[in-house]
Amino acid sequence: MTTLYDFQAQSITGETVNLSDYKDKALLIVNTASACGFTPQFAGLEALQQEFASQGLVILGFPCNQFGSQDPGSNEDIGAFCQKNYGVSFPMMAKIDVNGPQAHPLFQWLKTQAPGILGSEGIKWNFTKFLVNRQGQVVKRYASLDKPASMSADIAAALA
Repeated sequence: MTTLYDFQAQSITGETVNLSDYKDKALLIVNTASACGFTPQFAGLEALQQEFASQGLVILGFPCNQFGSQDPGSNEDIGAFCQKNYGVSFPMMAKIDVNGPQAHPLFQWLKTQAPGILGSEGIKWNFTKFLVNRQGQVVKRYASLDKPASMSADIAAALA
């Protein structure tokens, strides 16, 4: 059985990250964008990170430029933007595709584990979120419109 821990990603600074490094943590994995109507969700995501990090939550941000070209900058530009404007302390990864033939394998897997509305697998827009429990299994998918603060109870349950 495949779990989150079977995947790797590149950090925003180019290092290989084995997701097995997050074993026994709950994760909230988000495809992000720096110039989107939902970009202010970075503040809410950072608030969740601050609230739940000591209990074992890690938020992973994956910049994506597939929706309206809303994250065209370099990884360096994106990292600086997130830090300067939202004080992001959670790990940001290198820019990826989340849909299509070049979709990152992690997002291919996430979409099969937690399909969207009416069973669709494709990610519809920036700031789609996936909650993964401490065992590396996806427990819930959230749409772009779902505000980070609305996820607190689910996160607490995933950490329990």
